[in-house]
Amino acid sequence: MATPTPEALELNRSVLEEITSKWSLLVLGCLCSGPMRFNALRRANEGITQKALTQCLRRLETNGFIIRSVVSTAPVAVVYEISPLGRSLEPHLRGILEWAEEHRGEVSAAQRAFAARDQ
Repeated sequence: MATPTPEALELNRSVLEEITSKWSLLVLGCLCSGPMRFNALRRANEGITQKALTQCLRRLETNGFIIRSVVSTAPVAVVYEISPLGRSLEPHLRGILEWAEEHRGEVSAAQRAFAARDQ
C-alpha cells in the first residue's frame, strides 16, 4: 500500500471523524435494522439528548450516510433510513458494535485499574 498524501490523510481523517462521533455508530446501527422516526431513535439510544440526536442526524445526512424522508400523514412524520453508502458500512459497523458488546467489561476493568493506579 502506497503512503497516502497529506491531502488524502486529511480526507480520511474527516470521513473517520464523521462516522466515529459520539452517537453516529449507535444511530447507524439502529438504522441498519430499518427506517425509524426521530423519537424511536431517541428511545433506542438512551441518554442522547434531542439536540445531540438532531446534530448527529444532520451530520449523517450531510455526509450521505442516511436519508431523511417526510411522510405526508396526519401529523406529518419524518423518517430516517440508511442510505446505500451507509449500508456499505454495515458489516464493519456490526463488527465494531459486536466487539464493543463483547469487550465492554474488559474496557471497564482497565479504566478502573487505571483510575486506581492514579490515586
